[in-house]
Amino acid sequence: MALLPVSEALASILDGAVRIGVEFVPVSEAAGRILAQDVAAHLTQPPFNSASMDGYALRAADLQDFEGLEVIGEAAAGRSFSGSVARGQAVRIFTGAPVPGGADTVVIQEIVERTGSAIRVKQAVTAGANIRVAGIDFREGDVLLRAGRRLTARDLMLAAGMNHGELPVAKKPLVAILATGDELVAPGETPAADQIVSSSPAGLAAMVAQSGGEPWLLPIARDNLDSLTQRLHDSRRADILVTIGGASVGDHDLVGRALADAGASLHFHKVAMRPGKPLMSARMGQTRVIGVAGNPVATLICARVFLQPLIRRLTGVEAADHNVEKARLAKALAANGDRAHYMRGQLLRDGAVGGGYVRALDDQDSSLMAALASADCLIVRPPEATAAAVGDLVDILRLDF
Repeated sequence: MALLPVSEALASILDGAVRIGVEFVPVSEAAGRILAQDVAAHLTQPPFNSASMDGYALRAADLQDFEGLEVIGEAAAGRSFSGSVARGQAVRIFTGAPVPGGADTVVIQEIVERTGSAIRVKQAVTAGANIRVAGIDFREGDVLLRAGRRLTARDLMLAAGMNHGELPVAKKPLVAILATGDELVAPGETPAADQIVSSSPAGLAAMVAQSGGEPWLLPIARDNLDSLTQRLHDSRRADILVTIGGASVGDHDLVGRALADAGASLHFHKVAMRPGKPLMSARMGQTRVIGVAGNPVATLICARVFLQPLIRRLTGVEAADHNVEKARLAKALAANGDRAHYMRGQLLRDGAVGGGYVRALDDQDSSLMAALASADCLIVRPPEATAAAVGDLVDILRLDF
């Protein structure tokens, strides 16, 4: 089977992917979730003209007509003054309190001299000063949060202020993660002389969670069809299944056979990229399957390029699937071969579209986890790209997980 270009592989994986559903969650639990519907304000904020400072509510015109004004009452937040202000009168008022009827100005207390129930204003005051007008923030019916937005602390404060106790959010795709191989042991276990620690699932689970999915770590499948068949059966309720390892063509690479036995339809096998050439895509019932190479770096790079966009599609995010930016090279690069090369890189100054500089890490071996951890982006070198000099613009993908 010929190597598939990355763009065609991504289009195949995303084909038919739409938001899987909507659920309502308390606003206090919605941080990081994807808003599924536009949200409008249930009320006007502020709901009334209110004082923005402590002082006295009065009629600005009276300051020209009267030497002093009579204080007839008090207004505080949650405790309004029930009457109205007539000529020659004022009401003691505190921040957040409704401005009494008849008053059009709040004079701050620092420029007021009070004697008993009478006050004298010592400086000129502009009509309307220190009043927050009703609806200056937003009005009932205003649509302030749009579908597809990843909800932040600021968004949730706004939603609560709009009087939403719950918010409609996209359901999280359930992403089953299955490592395969007799050589693997779980983190924390002691590997035998011919074994290694299974590190990729931990990274994948974190990436899935940060991208809006719900990770589900399955027990390691061993290199036999019985073990793989059982794990595939267990994963059938997942929206996505990611298999790690066993996707190549060696004698012990059995994932493809097990998927075929489980009735899965194979979409493609092998992509023109490095690292990550033995990438596989299939469909097992309603479960979308992505098989990635066993090398940890290849696992996460393929997840960044293919899995993250799929999760975003299933949560209704309408952002660009690849999120490619531009940066200038701080160190020259040699010509590339016939596969797209996703090189681990470091941004030397933040910013893209020519504003940032990037350098490729010296060692690009696909098994080096420490090198990947020190990278903050991938430099994307197209197939057959010519040598690139210092200062040339290159495509980058940020590592945002």
